[in-house]
Parts: sequence; structure tokens; C-alpha cells
Amino acid sequence: MPDRLSLSLWLRGGVTPQNQYRALDKVLRAFPFSKLSTGASTLMIMAVDWSEPPVAEYPLETAPDPEEVIRLAKEFKESDTAIQLDTYWDLWGKLDADWQLLPAPVSILSFGRDFDRDGGEDFRIDFGTESRFLPQGGAASLKMVQSNIKSLLRLVHELDDILPVEKRHLSTESAENFAAKLQDVLGQL
Repeated sequence: MPDRLSLSLWLRGGVTPQNQYRALDKVLRAFPFSKLSTGASTLMIMAVDWSEPPVAEYPLETAPDPEEVIRLAKEFKESDTAIQLDTYWDLWGKLDADWQLLPAPVSILSFGRDFDRDGGEDFRIDFGTESRFLPQGGAASLKMVQSNIKSLLRLVHELDDILPVEKRHLSTESAENFAAKLQDVLGQL
């Protein structure tokens, strides 16, 4: 079973109630939301830690509007909250044996400094299964997955440019080195 791939970001000086929403606004404006998705996005606000149910949940019928997301999230300014936007971006994938550009689920998370989380990161983007970024045999697969990886790297570099990123980490659930795994798969092709 493939691991989930995520990007964690730590900002210089961490997040504060003053800069968390400005930084989240920058992340949302940089993110390439799906143009193909017909599914609704969901904004959730969590308090304290992951064991607690969301304190608020907002369905968003169209592609997320950064201003609207920030307006809704700012209702909860406590330092022990986390903001989670479940949405979509467009990646290459197989549908009925054909490669197509498809909406792929993604979660964008922003953490208040006192929200209990394992990694202590300020932001995390969960990209779904790593299989979208690993070739699975054949030249067509390689070309499409290369496009997905370019989309991922473009986003990472844009976030580096617009945020005061102190540290970033691209990881899988199993903590395997994704870059090494990708290099191994490419070496087998």
C-alpha cells in the first residue's frame, strides 16, 4: 500500500496570532486549486489536538477563495487551533487505462503554535498517495509523473519564495526518504 506524501514547513520565528493568517493567505494564493474539480472543498477548524472533533466545518461549493477562507478561519484566533482545508489540485492520473489531468485531493493545514502535533511544523500540505509522484512502468507513466513532480516542486519553491521558511521537509507516512525511493524507481525504468 502506498504511503501518503506531505510537505511540512517551519517558519522563521514560528507562527503567531499576528502572522498565521497572513502566511496562510499567501499559501492559499500560491496554491494551484483545481480547475477541473466538481467536488466541494471543506474548511475545518480543530482545537487543542487531533483527538478533538472539529469546532467548525464549512463546505465550500466552488474553488476556495483565499479571502473567504481567511475570513472564516479568523473567527477562531486561539493559539491552540489548526485550520485544515480539504480541496483539490489537478494532476495526471490514470482513468480507464488512459492518462488524464484529474482533480486530486489535497489538504492544506495551518497550525497555531499551541496545537498539539507530532512534527511541530507551522504548515503542512498532504498531497495524498505518493503513487501519483512515482512512475509505474512505461514511458507514458514517466512523462506524466514527471509533470506531477514538476507541479509539486514548483509549489515548494514558490512557498519558499513567499514565506520566511526556515526549514522544509517532504516526507512519507513511513518516514522513508521519498527522494531515494523516487531515484530507485527511476533507476529501474
